[in-house]
Amino acid sequence: MDMTTAAGLWLAVILSGLYHGLNPGMGWPLAVSSALFERRRSALWPALGALSVGHFAAMLGILLPFSMMTLLIDYQREIRIGAGIIVIAMGLYLAVTRSHPRFLARIPPHRLAVWSFLVALAHGAALMLVPIYLGLCALDELDAGHRAASALMATTALALGVAVLHTIAMIGSGGALAYAVHRWLGLQFLSRSWFDLELVWALSLVVVGVVGVWTAF
Repeated sequence: MDMTTAAGLWLAVILSGLYHGLNPGMGWPLAVSSALFERRRSALWPALGALSVGHFAAMLGILLPFSMMTLLIDYQREIRIGAGIIVIAMGLYLAVTRSHPRFLARIPPHRLAVWSFLVALAHGAALMLVPIYLGLCALDELDAGHRAASALMATTALALGVAVLHTIAMIGSGGALAYAVHRWLGLQFLSRSWFDLELVWALSLVVVGVVGVWTAF
């Protein structure tokens, strides 16, 4: 993998994190709600922290199994194609159904980390990272004698790095927007400028999946 490709993939990790953070479906309005309910701005930070913990756990929950699968060096292309197809299928499903899982609405506000974890899984946020992550692995460049010994540690560390960087970008953008709404923009911003990213989100999953399948070839 050349430096330009690697830099592009890491940039995709960051941009997808920013995208997830700005998407209200990933939870930043709940942080605003928490601060308004408790009537103190400092309540934003524990809420955002809980959202980031849940999102991070969801990223690892999806990426770690794929990091184990990359040990199957001979089937790396098939794994990447399969992952891309799964992401495309998830995007098409969300585009067609356009509905939110009802069980998410029954999770109490004090369990934001659980809610964030489940919503990242239910809406495919974690899946969106898989083709990007698999593109970064590049295990085929290792010589045969070192593959078995280093692959597990290398890919697991990479999965952790991707999840950390992505979550930092996610909570940074979402937290900045939550703070701006609470400090300056107010609830009128939500009522007048609410942006529904549901269809855009679904189509972006399809695009990421298609790119993942294409790069596998």
